[in-house]
Amino acid sequence: MRRIVLFLTIVVLALATVRNLAAAPQKKGTATVTGVVLGPDDKPVPHAAVTYQSSGGNAPHAVHADAHGHFTIANLRADNYDMRASGRGVFSEWEKNIYVRKGKTKNVTLRLIYAKEIPKAYVKGKPNPQ
Repeated sequence: MRRIVLFLTIVVLALATVRNLAAAPQKKGTATVTGVVLGPDDKPVPHAAVTYQSSGGNAPHAVHADAHGHFTIANLRADNYDMRASGRGVFSEWEKNIYVRKGKTKNVTLRLIYAKEIPKAYVKGKPNPQ
């Protein structure tokens, strides 16, 4: 009986600890990453999605570029980050180990290059023979 009570006490304490850790606010940093997403045609990609996470694989997030392909990720903790962009069915390679320093701004250019087929949005149409 003592073992069961001890076991249940440990489980309750563990759950309470996990709950308190989850409720604790995340520490925000002061680093910023800005950049632009360029398509295979080297033109900015409006509203592209930018996925980023710490290089350790923790806390994946995403933001969207503006109408001119520019994005800003603020309040990052100083760390190494991996980033990738996608837009119009095309993806960039993962840019790995982008080091951002406390209080500094890092500028990044993400180039979209991967797709099974190049979407029509990036292919110049052939003139109609008449």
